[in-house]
Amino acid sequence: MENERYQKGWEVFKVLTGTDGVAELERIHALCPDLANLIISNGFADIYSRPGLDLKERELVTLSSLITQGATEQLPMHVNAALNIGLTPKEIMEVVLQCTVYVGFPKALSAFAVVMDIFEKRAIHSSGTGI
Repeated sequence: MENERYQKGWEVFKVLTGTDGVAELERIHALCPDLANLIISNGFADIYSRPGLDLKERELVTLSSLITQGATEQLPMHVNAALNIGLTPKEIMEVVLQCTVYVGFPKALSAFAVVMDIFEKRAIHSSGTGI
């Protein structure tokens, strides 16, 4: 499992998710090592490491895709990853706002609740004029 491809993905995963992501992946690995390997080798080595988009752009795509699917259970990791690699809270909120037009308010508002929870946990506050 510790091959070059896995190592490449592991490095990207650690940059994006930090210690919280590593802990979550360890939980997955304990139950299903093959799933953990797929997440790292496929998702982060084969996809996130590709040229063409930088990590910020990839997280913008990922956030909008998760919101579109209504996959709010995956949003916390990716909102944190987006912040970890330098996306601003305002940029993240713009993704949520953009999604209202294409996926509707219910999915966007569910995502908004997740985003606000992450912002509160990270002590990110709005001045009342937008983040």
